[in-house]
Amino acid sequence: MQENVCTNRPEWLETAAFYEIYPQSFQDSNADGIGDINGIIQRLDYIHNLGCTALWINPCFDSPFKDAGYDVRNYTLVAPRYGTNDDLVRLFDEAHRRGMHVLLDLVPGHTSEEHPWFKASAQPEERDRVVGDDNVSERYIWTDTWISNGDGLPFIGGEAERDGTYILNFFKCQPALNYGFAHPRRAWQKPALGPEAIATCDAMVDVMRFWLSRGADGFRVDMADSLVKQDDEGKPFTIRTWQYIFSKIRPEFPEAAFVSEWGRPYESLKAGFDMDFYLDWRWDGNPNGYNMLLRNTDTPLSHDNDASYFNADSGTPVDAFLGQYVPQLRDAERYHGLFNLITCNHDTLRTAQRLTDRERKLAYATLLTLPGAPFIYYGDEIGMRYLPMRSKEGGYNRTGSRTPMQWDHGANLGFSQGRADDLYLPVDPAADAPTVEDAMANDDSLWHVIQSVLALHKSEAALHTTAGFDVIQGEGRAFAFARTTGDERLVIAVNPGRNVEHVAVDGLDCDALFAIDSPAFEEGGIMLPPQSFVIAR
Repeated sequence: MQENVCTNRPEWLETAAFYEIYPQSFQDSNADGIGDINGIIQRLDYIHNLGCTALWINPCFDSPFKDAGYDVRNYTLVAPRYGTNDDLVRLFDEAHRRGMHVLLDLVPGHTSEEHPWFKASAQPEERDRVVGDDNVSERYIWTDTWISNGDGLPFIGGEAERDGTYILNFFKCQPALNYGFAHPRRAWQKPALGPEAIATCDAMVDVMRFWLSRGADGFRVDMADSLVKQDDEGKPFTIRTWQYIFSKIRPEFPEAAFVSEWGRPYESLKAGFDMDFYLDWRWDGNPNGYNMLLRNTDTPLSHDNDASYFNADSGTPVDAFLGQYVPQLRDAERYHGLFNLITCNHDTLRTAQRLTDRERKLAYATLLTLPGAPFIYYGDEIGMRYLPMRSKEGGYNRTGSRTPMQWDHGANLGFSQGRADDLYLPVDPAADAPTVEDAMANDDSLWHVIQSVLALHKSEAALHTTAGFDVIQGEGRAFAFARTTGDERLVIAVNPGRNVEHVAVDGLDCDALFAIDSPAFEEGGIMLPPQSFVIAR
């Protein structure tokens, strides 16, 4: 199969800035304590005013919610807690009316054990394994009759009438869909891109087609690198699987955008995705580049002993981050795709307790001006805190990053008019809990920093997603880089530390488009005071 590298990226991505919404926790419109689609519609003007031009909505499909909606029971039905399919179509329409786009969250690797496909697949007789006109006998990965033969993969037995056990992803409630094996070794292992795997791909294309035809603008794809089992290094069979899927869906919807949860753009963009995230990885205390910037600590609620670059007291130089980031960025450019940075997401602990307001201003301003389409997690723009709490719907330690949006000082901080005891999760109980109302009223707030930088991201061609990137200074505490397109050049410089830093830059017009503190333009460079940031021509 030919490489299906995306060279016709949707034009709207050039100025896109995304706002991630965890729908349970954003805005409750009917006082039942759970956020919903109509609540998102009510807040579209707020998101637009902040400067975000697109939404990423975490799974909103019918589900038993044992994994917060990532256990999908019906891909083509909105979960009743959020509203109806008509409500979601109205969200698409209202977003488009404001010049905004909407990505839904697609979970292609597994379903809920309550999905009709799985219920039918689990029947003892093949004649009963039919949903509509579709025989789903091989829609999931079923082993033979040996009770403990998962071939190294997690499996569940004793819960279905069908002979054999079934392979699962993550939780017990999530049977793995069958995209085949890279190198089948047993009779029950079907080949990647064989007829059984192709049937699963086609079923997922049908799901995409269902929502794209109703106005969705694309998908963020959960665990996109995990489809083919026992794949080789570099994920060649998973890559070819996605190339097949995109060969079917892209001709029908050329303006649809697809962003992968993959974290290795040299693989995901080769597979045909438009965008990939720089995910937060930290294994046994060893950080990846993104973790080095914001989360380089084993005590994520404490400022002390935090080696993150944006911790003013860390002394950490920027070069280790660049050593990982730049090669991956160049890979993304080679495949005509985007490598995006996030402020946080639903799986990642928020930084507010550990990094100060000033540190987060510098961090987010820098993230928003690096290449790619920025992604802001709801509430990060006001400094919402991580709240340690009991697991909810499979959230475990992630639950504290999924608490209700804090709008004002009204009931439940403006999230819901329902009873506090009925809320999906409790709101921040602190007297100084940050709110949108307070942040917008304070001209010096993090909210206004993000709004100002996003405005420049949209208006300045040199800050668009695909504008060029070159490091000017990439050693020590100060970090300076240029973004360029045509004859336009902008210089971005940040000093997260406690000492004055000097950056050598030729050809500056000494015109600061935006600054935190007051950097001084010198002959041949910039003097950066402690904890300062500037965007200059």
